[in-house]
Amino acid sequence: MPIRLLTRLAITIALVAASIVATAQAATIETKAKQVILLDYDTGAELLNINADERMYPASMTKMMTAYMLFEQLKNGTLSLDDTFPVSKKAWKKGGSKMFVEVGKRVRIEDLLRGIIIQSGNDATIVAAEGLSGSEEAFARDMTAKAHEIGMLHTQFKNASGWPDEEHYTTARDLATLATAIIRNFPEYYHFFSEKSFTYSGITQGNRNPLIQGEFEGADGLKTGHTELSGFGLTASAIRDGRRLVLVANGMGSMKERALEGERLLTWGFREWNRYQLFQAGQKVVDVPVWLGEQASIPAVVHDDLTLTMRRENRDDLKVKVQYNTPLPAPVAKDTAIGKIVIEAPEMEPKTVPIYAAEEATKLGMMGRLSAALNYLVWGEN
Repeated sequence: MPIRLLTRLAITIALVAASIVATAQAATIETKAKQVILLDYDTGAELLNINADERMYPASMTKMMTAYMLFEQLKNGTLSLDDTFPVSKKAWKKGGSKMFVEVGKRVRIEDLLRGIIIQSGNDATIVAAEGLSGSEEAFARDMTAKAHEIGMLHTQFKNASGWPDEEHYTTARDLATLATAIIRNFPEYYHFFSEKSFTYSGITQGNRNPLIQGEFEGADGLKTGHTELSGFGLTASAIRDGRRLVLVANGMGSMKERALEGERLLTWGFREWNRYQLFQAGQKVVDVPVWLGEQASIPAVVHDDLTLTMRRENRDDLKVKVQYNTPLPAPVAKDTAIGKIVIEAPEMEPKTVPIYAAEEATKLGMMGRLSAALNYLVWGEN
């Protein structure tokens, strides 16, 4: 085959919209939080990262994992919302924030979830832990194993509530992974996180999430936390115009600071960043010429939606290239990777996405190949 046939063709596509995931290398905003991560839920784009992989104490944000363990049992049918767990003396005596369960009585799973999520009851987490695993210690081991399974690789739980323990730790990134998993895996139970109050044993307590109580536009979760070791923390999510952001911010100095920083960081994310779609799954990107094929070219497509989250101010500087070997020698099987899209933009590493043959390209018969070879000798490559 002539060397010219292996020349790589780069086609630059002039676009205003774009593709794939940008990172926030230079996209920073000052904050009083010590650890922060802000993500686009759908694309996974990292809008803000401040010590997101630094070990920290999760405090009551731990209770998201406790709720996750209950959600999983509900979803697989092992439990129902009407099932009950008994209240032990240990649960009843537990200090800190409480649901006010009564020793010797049984509590419905649905009430436990509200007690854990809305009231942040330490007593409720122990009831759940003992009901699911027999003891809080065994439950903590189960929590840690499940955390690692869903990608929280830098997390270790020692209890179900977030009670201070130097060996009970996580990272902001891991908590964002957990929040994302809850939203994605348990949409039928996610509503608990947006409920404003819950009454149990005649005691009404409000949701501790300031974005829920403050009616921040689109806010629908997730959980706060506070201990002397951790400072004030917040794992939050909000959705606007079909676009969801997930925030974890920790190490703040007060409840007021937590509320203000949560609102400010999410507002910044919605205002400064946007999503832009380049191609839908299965959409043709380009026609690739075929050498010695029954057809002159075949369409190349992407297998998945190609969407970019990036700074609004940077989209005009986006560069998208399609690269492939031309012409492509037949035969070519359908779904063979035959090239790639290369995306470059400010504040992001270059990204590549494969493109695939949308259909089979069969090889010409003997006479067809002879004719093509003769045409090439006479006329050269077309």
